[in-house]
Amino acid sequence: MSEQNPNSQNLKKEEHQTAVEITPEMQAFYQRADAIIELANSQLSPDSHSGQVGASLLYAAARYSASVASIGFVKGDDLRKEKEEIIDFYAKQYRQMLSDNLEDYAQNFDKYVQLNK
Repeated sequence: MSEQNPNSQNLKKEEHQTAVEITPEMQAFYQRADAIIELANSQLSPDSHSGQVGASLLYAAARYSASVASIGFVKGDDLRKEKEEIIDFYAKQYRQMLSDNLEDYAQNFDKYVQLNK
């Protein structure tokens, strides 16, 4: 599917083309994401194409996010009461990350297409 995140370099270009130094925390974030992408890529086979692996990855992210969101709640009913707010939070985060990555992919399409050949 994808090689290592190009944002995991020492500098990241923002939309307004200003170079921003990647902090150690950001570097660790990108390294974790790259490790998960590498695991997802390892699942590709003649029996499981990128769409199937992507669906599994999205399902895994939802399961993990539900687990993370439940931390701090004492009762399931309390979690259920916050369900819509939790969904809104994660959906907003995912939408922004997907938008950013699609924009990055569009801007670097020829380069990234070469990586996938």
